[in-house]
Amino acid sequence: MQPNLTTSSNQSLKPAKAIGLALLFFVVAAAGLYYVKWSPYYEKAFIAATKHDIGKSILSGGANAAPEPSIQTAWEYAKTYFLAVWKAAVLGIVLGSLVQVLIPRDWLIRALGSRSFRSTAIAGVASLPGMMCSCCAAPVAVGLRKRFASVGAALAFWLGNPVLNPATIIFMGFVLSWKFAVLRIVFGLLLVFGVAYFANRFVKEEEVQAETLELPEQTAVTAQSGSLAVRWGKSLWSLFWSVTPVYLITVLLLGAARAWLFPAVNPDWGNSLWAIVFLAITGTLFVIPTAAEIPIAKTMMSYGLGAGPAAALMMTLPAISLPSLIMVRKVFPAKVLWFVTGMVIAFGIVTGLAAILI
Repeated sequence: MQPNLTTSSNQSLKPAKAIGLALLFFVVAAAGLYYVKWSPYYEKAFIAATKHDIGKSILSGGANAAPEPSIQTAWEYAKTYFLAVWKAAVLGIVLGSLVQVLIPRDWLIRALGSRSFRSTAIAGVASLPGMMCSCCAAPVAVGLRKRFASVGAALAFWLGNPVLNPATIIFMGFVLSWKFAVLRIVFGLLLVFGVAYFANRFVKEEEVQAETLELPEQTAVTAQSGSLAVRWGKSLWSLFWSVTPVYLITVLLLGAARAWLFPAVNPDWGNSLWAIVFLAITGTLFVIPTAAEIPIAKTMMSYGLGAGPAAALMMTLPAISLPSLIMVRKVFPAKVLWFVTGMVIAFGIVTGLAAILI
């Protein structure tokens, strides 16, 4: 189901008020990101540089396999995961609701409403300061789609947050090797900007109402009905209930099933093609906090996993996950999400093969 793209009233905001509301959004976003992401990651970068380590694998700790499926293992994984992401998850929901009420709709349409590469590029670049995991960025992508951002632009923002996360790439270089960091940058850029742009082709012209929406005036900023507090409350409530329940349930299920998705590693895995393909698929489906792919790969490599399968995990684990796909299901056509899922797996395989060759 796609967002209901309907025209708003002809009432217009005064330019000063529109600018003020937009500035309020960016102040909230900057303050939240500083507290949740920028400050902690700045300190973590020094730890990665000096110790060449950023913690244990969330899958198995220091073992070569995750614990067997059970209610207990589901709960333990979910607890560890949410303790790591809850601040970013709350921030993502808050920003996803605020973008619907503070950023003038007409501004977003002009910047992100087109199927052109320009809109995709703007959204992809705008994702870089966020540095969120796919599940925490999903509510913002939902908010952007509800404000008439194009499929490609919203996807670029959603994928760009985890895949092109500057902090994660720096950690990766210090903890693993700069080869992994370069591979992440090169194939990450292709994934974020290329896949997002071509995803627009899966949407029929008549479905892209934001692109042909007749604005009241070229310089006017349309207003929404109701007070700011009421509109924000409605957006926050709607977004919370549309993403949170499925998020909680799928994290529990994946936490229980992680022993099946990531079986015990041994030297026989090496750089085998089957290992690259298998981990590209499971990495695409599984859910992790930001940068958790680094200790996961480091631990698995210590038990015999080759650089190829590890690189496949480097690309697929952060990009998307089953919970994040379910969270955005109402604002993207199903064929777009299938396309993105298939391309993430494909990029994981290609990245794994490239890691073997260089």
